[in-house]
Amino acid sequence: MPALPPLIAVVGPVEPALLTAWVHHYRALGIERFHLAFHFPEHVTPERRHQVQAACRELGIVPAAVSVGPWHEHTNPQLRDALRERAATGWHLLADSDEFHAYPAPPHEVLAQAERSGTGTVGGLMLDRVAADGALTGWDPQAGLDAAYPLGGFVTHRLLRGDPRKIVLAHSSVQVASGNHRAEDHRPANRPPVVVHHFKWRDGVRHDVERRAEHSADGTWKTASPARLAEVQSLLDHLSRHGGRIAVDSPRLNLRPVSLAAIPSWWAAEATRLVATWRPPTAAAGQKEPGSMISSPSS
Repeated sequence: MPALPPLIAVVGPVEPALLTAWVHHYRALGIERFHLAFHFPEHVTPERRHQVQAACRELGIVPAAVSVGPWHEHTNPQLRDALRERAATGWHLLADSDEFHAYPAPPHEVLAQAERSGTGTVGGLMLDRVAADGALTGWDPQAGLDAAYPLGGFVTHRLLRGDPRKIVLAHSSVQVASGNHRAEDHRPANRPPVVVHHFKWRDGVRHDVERRAEHSADGTWKTASPARLAEVQSLLDHLSRHGGRIAVDSPRLNLRPVSLAAIPSWWAAEATRLVATWRPPTAAAGQKEPGSMISSPSS
């Protein structure tokens, strides 16, 4: 059986425990090679930079690059594409450090199907993971991510109006857009999409998005469109109206118990329908959260 593709990722100042859980997750899937780059915005302390890099080396992974500076919209794709060149010809697994893939079949079989499809890609869909009470809370590495964030749903899609689609595997000949959301002229054929457990809604994320809003608005962090700022503003508006929490009882968000250990019974039908019908929101579509004054176009 041939080796699985290398994992390509640009890692920010995540907590070392998350990086450790992430690497262990992909090693359990059979991933052996990791091509990682670190990027740290200027506000990240030298101590935090050292901690996350030390955790990486303790895992037996030497990062290919480390950079410090503004997190422009082009920063991540430039670093990612340099890693893809370093990884050379073949398939690449693409995953941010808060994204944990769950495949509907062994990865070798998923890749074989992708080869037959001729698309050069395998698609996934973000399943946002949220604490039981919607709080943006921390987590206990001993108990694990499932225990801290037991609910799952399409928060990125339904609340932020962001693009929930992900390219999770791509051949080296295929160019992938910023954020790994799509690959022009290489639409994935796999159905259902791969589950991308998205553990973004943790302690510290509110400060992160407030910083992103400030720097995107004043031009310190360059962005190609207003989408990034609009999505951030939509989240902050929601949190302000719900006491700093994600509204887990919202019928619109439809959050349900999920686990890394099993693909939800409802996933195939709902995720396939979402991927097939998703389109970028437009101003004319009235894409406002009820009670919100902020419209949130997608990236």
